[in-house]
Amino acid sequence: PKEYAEGHIPGAINMPHDQIEQDVSQLEGIRNKPILIYCRSGRRARLALEDLKARSFSDVSHLEGDMMGWNGAGLPVARM
Repeated sequence: PKEYAEGHIPGAINMPHDQIEQDVSQLEGIRNKPILIYCRSGRRARLALEDLKARSFSDVSHLEGDMMGWNGAGLPVARM
């Protein structure tokens, strides 16, 4: 949540990898649509990706470079 507040991709939702079990119901309506996972550097995003795939989400990808890469490329960032 702290990293999300400091800056995130516009339109992204914050779903900590260790809370997916509680929050996965928010994603039920997009179970078969593309979902892009990222975090600051990648470790937690990989855990979330594995968890969602295990829950039969069919189109889950990991953003190459994560938020550090996004920032480095000078792409838009939303802040809370």
